[in-house]
Amino acid sequence: MEKYVFPKDFVWGTATASYQVEGATREDGRGESIWDTFARKPGAVYAGENGDVACDQYHRYAEDAALMAELGFNSYRFSIAWPRIIPSGTGKVNPEGIAYYRRLCDELHKHNIKACATLYHWDLPQALEDCHASQGLGGWTNRSITDAFREYVKICYEVLGDVVDMWYTINEPYCVAYLGHLMGAHAPGHRDLQKAMAAVHHVNMAHGIAVEEYRKTKLKAPIGIVWNPVTPRPATGKEADIKAAKFLRSFSTEVFIYPALGKGYPEEIIKDKKYNIPVEKGDMETIAQPIDFIGINYYFENAVVADENAPNKVAFKPSWHDTTAMGWPVIPAGFERQLDWIHEISKGAFGKEEMPIYITENGCAYDDELTADGRIHDRQRIEYLKQHLAVCANAIKKGIPLKGYFVWSLIDNFEWAYGYTKRFGIIHVDFKTQKRTFKDSAFFFRDVIAGFADW
Repeated sequence: MEKYVFPKDFVWGTATASYQVEGATREDGRGESIWDTFARKPGAVYAGENGDVACDQYHRYAEDAALMAELGFNSYRFSIAWPRIIPSGTGKVNPEGIAYYRRLCDELHKHNIKACATLYHWDLPQALEDCHASQGLGGWTNRSITDAFREYVKICYEVLGDVVDMWYTINEPYCVAYLGHLMGAHAPGHRDLQKAMAAVHHVNMAHGIAVEEYRKTKLKAPIGIVWNPVTPRPATGKEADIKAAKFLRSFSTEVFIYPALGKGYPEEIIKDKKYNIPVEKGDMETIAQPIDFIGINYYFENAVVADENAPNKVAFKPSWHDTTAMGWPVIPAGFERQLDWIHEISKGAFGKEEMPIYITENGCAYDDELTADGRIHDRQRIEYLKQHLAVCANAIKKGIPLKGYFVWSLIDNFEWAYGYTKRFGIIHVDFKTQKRTFKDSAFFFRDVIAGFADW
């Protein structure tokens, strides 16, 4: 049995996203988001489910804060719903939306839990998607989105800056640009390479703008971004497969990370005219605003090979590892490889000898069931968490500046296109009654936070 040691000031957090947990989509002046629209598109979401009620956290935030406190968490990462703050995306501000997030932050502080706010976790106001839609250029495909985002973040800083303890600009730009605009799996559901590349650049611009505006406020809370790096391994030692893995990392990950760190877009993407990124003068300087930390979301790693007939000439191969309910292979070694890579490429960025790193999401979905004793004995999730927390402890031991870990997720919630079929929470939610029940993994995490991280 090994004893894993974490620093005394290590951040132990849990995370959610507004559309996945809040519900109350038509209450208190909230506008419609692209996910409200997408969820009503036939076939887009499993069984036609949506986030109208979700986990009802809009009304149950005090209960959820108390549950976090009971488990010992010192930080909660949530996201601000843009259409709750500015229902139409620009223009009139909704005071009831602001009041909700202030209540949430105050409740967290009452339990000595830090309020960690993500400015954008995918719920774009539908009105912005509709703008310029007649030209086929709405939402993130249109450069004007960056002006709207600037307006939105300035308001967030002004009205919430005194109660937020940590800021994140964008959650998973990869998902915004590619799942939403290339693969059609997420809102707004486009399948167009040029729209996706425009979204890549505009999301990167939005990140830089958010940091730029934040520095003008003189607020002191740290600000960073959350990436979900795709860092595949080659399935074989063949040179072609090694190149394929490197290319996929460039296309899926480096196009977001490198510009934000001041390294520009990857050369192999720029030189291929197929990938048309609409860069204008001054854009790269805007994107490369100095950040205080990097947030990393890790779930799994893929094995890939070169394949002339596959998209981007890269194909995914099966793995021998156990899989989660999402079908994702459980590969903690991939987590370690990714952390090593992020640490290496971020060294020296913005004059920092080393860039602080937070694991902003890590977790797994399994088919959890209540047993006769009223418990959820989710041993697979506990094993998953053990393995990945061990990677974190070892990373710290070898000198990686890992400052915190946020488990995904606090509670079972609306899992995007999968509806309510995939349970990631360490707290079970009965979606009919909204009853919360601690899973065994919640008690495991309670022990880890308390300092009993030995297994």
